[in-house]
Amino acid sequence: MVNASICTIGDEILIGQIVDTNSSRISVALEEIGVKVTRMISFGDDHDEIVNNLTNELTRNEIVITTGGLGPTKDDITKAALAEISKSKGYVTNEAQLKIVYEILHARGLDVLDINKAQALVPDTCEVIVNKLGTAPVMVFRFPASRFGHRATIYALPGVPFETVGAIPDVIKDIKAHEELTDIFHKCVMVFGLAESALSKEIESWEDSLPDDMHLAYLPNPLTGVRLRLSIYGGNKEDEEKRIDEQFARLRPILGDKIYSYKDDTLENAVGALFRGTGMTLSAAESCTGGKISSLITSVPGASEYYLGSVTSYAIAIKEKVLGVPTSRINEYGVVSSEVAAAMAEGVRNLTSSTYAVSTTGLAGPGGDEHNPVGTVWIGIAGPNGTKTVRKVYKNDRKRNIERFAAAALNELRLFILNDRN
Repeated sequence: MVNASICTIGDEILIGQIVDTNSSRISVALEEIGVKVTRMISFGDDHDEIVNNLTNELTRNEIVITTGGLGPTKDDITKAALAEISKSKGYVTNEAQLKIVYEILHARGLDVLDINKAQALVPDTCEVIVNKLGTAPVMVFRFPASRFGHRATIYALPGVPFETVGAIPDVIKDIKAHEELTDIFHKCVMVFGLAESALSKEIESWEDSLPDDMHLAYLPNPLTGVRLRLSIYGGNKEDEEKRIDEQFARLRPILGDKIYSYKDDTLENAVGALFRGTGMTLSAAESCTGGKISSLITSVPGASEYYLGSVTSYAIAIKEKVLGVPTSRINEYGVVSSEVAAAMAEGVRNLTSSTYAVSTTGLAGPGGDEHNPVGTVWIGIAGPNGTKTVRKVYKNDRKRNIERFAAAALNELRLFILNDRN
């Protein structure tokens, strides 16, 4: 197994001035070719810190990938640190990268200054992968086993995200050419309706009985639930996938319909799969979710086959005039209630003549009281066999509550349809 460390360099990352998106993109690319990422770390623009951290990572991993610190200004000192680590005796100009420097700056109508030309200067200990999207090249430093106890390589990438993305394919190609790689096999099941901690308790005995070479990861997301991922490093793809499938099959009796997919998937895709090819249709009436449910549903290619539309009835008057929610019901039970959620679902179903309809009414925040605290949502589902309502309470900020409300509504719709099928 080839191990890798990803290091982001720059004070701007540590102070939160920019968000590190490079590490996740690099990690995904490495995983696809069977390189295991062991660490992701960030450190600032300090020469000694860069040298010490990279030296430490080289002792632990065969591959170290850095991003950042390769710009033309004085605070970009990664190149000098790499020169020290690699025991460079000086710098040389990479003519191919220098040509790119001239092309980029002339295209912008700018003069090429000495500081720009210096971008093409690299330590004499490195190989260069030309960066066609920027002025700083990708530098590759290879170290013999005698240096760190194993062969090791540093790939120094520019920090600008679109340049990093552009460089990744060439870096991956180089890794594949120089490393003996082992396949990594992943398979997932998607679970909704249990928090990560509750899910862990629910499947504890199953998890404890997994073979030693299988690694389980819990990957929660408010919109998709918890992704359970089983991984095996090495082996034959067909055999290992079969073994993982056997383990996931043992989950079905434990979790039942809380499992909505046996692949990396979304609730909106799972709902779409229940409608496609059936002739059934769907509509939505949203209050507190403000169109989020509709947005999720229509993000699925081909949703026009079954999705008719929605009413975002944020105001009480719209609930009454468009959806036909009785004023007396609102006065008696309140807007955030089972009765109103049911009336909204039935109203939009009648309005659109859809087979099924889903509704939400709640308090994403602020506001709330002892009966309906912030994070309360009533979900209504109406279909040919009746209407169902469900109350959920989440304790998150407004944005997160809206996401959870929408996801919960899609899941309740999914369960409702499955029950109708049975």
